[in-house]
Amino acid sequence: MKLLSLNLGRAQSVPYTDQPEGLTGIDKRPADGPVRVSAPGPKGTGGSGLAGDQVCDRRHHGGNDQAVYAVAREDLDDWERELGRPLANGAFGENLTPLGVDVSGAQIGERWRIGAELVLEVTCGRIPCHTFQEHVGEKRWVKRFTERGAPGAYLRVIEPGEIRAGDPVEVVHRPDHDVTVALQFRAVTTERGLLPRLLAAGEALHPEALAAARKYAAANGA
Repeated sequence: MKLLSLNLGRAQSVPYTDQPEGLTGIDKRPADGPVRVSAPGPKGTGGSGLAGDQVCDRRHHGGNDQAVYAVAREDLDDWERELGRPLANGAFGENLTPLGVDVSGAQIGERWRIGAELVLEVTCGRIPCHTFQEHVGEKRWVKRFTERGAPGAYLRVIEPGEIRAGDPVEVVHRPDHDVTVALQFRAVTTERGLLPRLLAAGEALHPEALAAARKYAAANGA
């Protein structure tokens, strides 16, 4: 398992985002050298965990629990075959493009060491939005991406560090539950009856997803 590329985005003005200033950093490109990764601060004020990566709409993106976004190269390859066109590393706006890592099959709370220093923890899957759809340029993209159920993973920073393309990726902790990123994604999108199962992941889960699971469980006696 290794990191093929780490990808950074600069703020760009586009006509398809509802960000108040019309800016997005979704168009991410591979970095040439090492990048420092650290906790960016709470959602709403903190942006990306990667130095030099810009998060423009902090209402919905960034912050400690969404500090880093990863998409498996294998998932990009699957989409290449379906769409009939190449997808470069960073094409989905991901910060990390690893090879050999089952990103959507990772457990909530699973920890990865990348390089010598950095340790990240999986928190939730990525919910597709209109900006993502327009960036990819595919009709019905939000629906198609949701139906595929392989959303990639957001991660929080446990131990900061510097990483670069080619660094090894090692799973250093797997929690004792069966709540994967794919299960969490289905629970908050298409199969809300699964929400109580997310409670097994506890505080490792993204706070918004945990709150949704608790609310649903309380309302339905689960």
